[in-house]
Amino acid sequence: MNQQTLILDLDDTLIHCNKYFEQAKNEFVKKIKEWIKTPSDEEIKQKQLEIDLKSVEIHGLLSEKFPETLVATYFYFCRKYRKGIKANEVEQVRTIGRSVFETEVEPLPYMYDVLNQLQQDGHQLYLFTGGDVKNQTRKIRQLALEPYFEERVYISQHKNSKALQKVINKIPANKNSIWIIGNSLKTDIKPAIELGINAIHIPSEMEWSYNIVDLEIEQKGTFAELTSLLDLPVFFREYAFYNEAM
Repeated sequence: MNQQTLILDLDDTLIHCNKYFEQAKNEFVKKIKEWIKTPSDEEIKQKQLEIDLKSVEIHGLLSEKFPETLVATYFYFCRKYRKGIKANEVEQVRTIGRSVFETEVEPLPYMYDVLNQLQQDGHQLYLFTGGDVKNQTRKIRQLALEPYFEERVYISQHKNSKALQKVINKIPANKNSIWIIGNSLKTDIKPAIELGINAIHIPSEMEWSYNIVDLEIEQKGTFAELTSLLDLPVFFREYAFYNEAM
């Protein structure tokens, strides 16, 4: 088997993530509608998204900032509709935001089977995830992912080509055998293409708009799009067969 170095994303590539944010945002919308009846669900979600995207651009993928984006959205609608701000409502909003980071996370279907197959096929597995160390480590431990990645885990608050380059600098492998695998076009695939690294895009069923960008970059490495995590082991077996045949 032609051994490859696989740098896997965590959230919405190996485990569920965005759905917990969607659940929290839906709960938040219900609360706003309870307190201020005028705005539509869509207006509330769009304002929160606008505030959230600005926060991520400034602070990166920092867990503690998400509850604050909900609070800022609450303030916005209170001011817009001349409603008094109440401390107990602010706390309820923060609680909804914090719930995302207290939820027991779930693996995507067949995650363990896929990781076991990739290991058995001799591939070297790395984990490169965006967020803060405390929250991402919580997820890794909850799902007992340490045996697959050991010390080869990298967590970055700002997940971009600069952060990816730092990871690649620590990997003792030929650039041609390194693959970035993830759901995010913005934080997984675009940085890989910019650095001339092979990339595999596995779209998430529920995607955050932050992750969607146009890829107008010349591809120097191999680029593939798979429909499911389950397709990964077969892809690399076929890739090895192709290389041997050539």
